Amino acid sequence: MATYDLDEQERLDELKAWWKRWGSVVMVGLAVVIAAAAGWRYWQNRTVTQSLEAAAVYEKLTQSLAANDTKGAREAGSMLIDQYKGTAYAPRAALLLAKLNVVGKDLKSAQSQLEWAVANSKEPAVKDLARLHLAGVQLDQKQYDAALKTLSASHSDAFAFRFEDLRGDVLMARGKQAEARAAYQAAFGKMEQDNPYRNIVELKLDALGGEAK
Repeated sequence: MATYDLDEQERLDELKAWWKRWGSVVMVGLAVVIAAAAGWRYWQNRTVTQSLEAAAVYEKLTQSLAANDTKGAREAGSMLIDQYKGTAYAPRAALLLAKLNVVGKDLKSAQSQLEWAVANSKEPAVKDLARLHLAGVQLDQKQYDAALKTLSASHSDAFAFRFEDLRGDVLMARGKQAEARAAYQAAFGKMEQDNPYRNIVELKLDALGGEAK
């Protein structure tokens, strides 16, 4: 029994010595873990809350557009971009506001909003759409080099024919018919046979004297 008590005392003394040396480090580490877990939970809750709030504002934006309430749509869109820029709704709002500005012939504002959408969207499809619309706005402003640069960015295969077709339009505007024909041919070749847009590209090729293939 005495031996047992001695062993226990030695272990206790060792534990006290270890704790004296490392206890503060352990406590700091534990505090960091607890703080990180609390921060993670806060971030998750904040993200969910922001997404729900942004969804409500986006719904207001779409309802305003349906009701031809331009002022309400602009207010909702601006709120999404300013206050909820980290959500998926903000880049979509930028696309819709850009469309409003194109209709209102405010191409500079439309360009700024589309550039913002390209820079801030985390969704490849939304980013591709923003680039396409941006290149179209740049073409309308005769910013041909900028439009070609926008269209040269990487994009998904689903949008490949649209990028090539618009590139052909830009090249045509610059008077480069041979390069435009090649771009239209590339667009035509990337489309499925049942794609109704093939007819439009084919008409462009016909106008240039190029066979669709």
